[in-house]
Amino acid sequence: MAKKLLRLMTELSSRKWLSSMMGRFSHSRLSRGVIPTFIKNYQIPAQEAEKEIREYRTLNEFFSRRLKPGMRPVHEGENVLTSPVDAKITAMGEITSGTILNVKGQDYSVEELLNSSPHLELYKHGYFFVLYLSPTDYHRIHSPITGVKVESEHIKGRCYPVNEFGMTQMKSVLCRNERLITYIKGARGEVAVVKVGAMNVSSIRYDDETVNTWRNGDPLAYFEFGSTVVLLTQDGTFTRRADLQSGHHVRMGQLLGQLHPSEG
Repeated sequence: MAKKLLRLMTELSSRKWLSSMMGRFSHSRLSRGVIPTFIKNYQIPAQEAEKEIREYRTLNEFFSRRLKPGMRPVHEGENVLTSPVDAKITAMGEITSGTILNVKGQDYSVEELLNSSPHLELYKHGYFFVLYLSPTDYHRIHSPITGVKVESEHIKGRCYPVNEFGMTQMKSVLCRNERLITYIKGARGEVAVVKVGAMNVSSIRYDDETVNTWRNGDPLAYFEFGSTVVLLTQDGTFTRRADLQSGHHVRMGQLLGQLHPSEG
């Protein structure tokens, strides 16, 4: 009964109007006063922030903060795939006939995740990572490869939580929430960076909408509260780093594995 009630409350609170209210507050000067409490409650390493805490005018500005130069070294090397975010790997593995298996006990269709995009044909037997960003994490997203933007798609959706409760108790959260998808073509095939919004603000923005090419580790986008990134690699182009496991925490720029020419 308790879980059913929580699910119902979550369904009701995932409405866009509530997210808009939360968004207005987090962008307001009033929210500035909660920044120290936010830092304390989530044990955020504020010393990594680009600016002094007193310089942030709103909670949203702090949440989407940049870091001081050098705080996230990017793994160097040819044809590497690096983590686009600071996150916990909640699931990873090979995609089976267009299905992402066992993400917190649920299977996900690549077709639904990518909103029936023609690009889905490239990922039916690729590799996936589900990367969950907690409030503690740095919330800017960086390019995982060196490449050029092939296409971008913004999918309007709901704003269910992507935490443990949301991912286990709500159905197909990753395919129902707001998503901003960037398809990037590199020397060893294409990757899809699927940025999934979450409860409350659910706003995802490009760092610079005029940029169409990136080097590995370059700024790509950022979240305004709550988030998960699903990273997909093209069929037959990726070999995972041997010691990496689901449940591990990774930092932006850390090596996820090697890319190689498509086996097809």
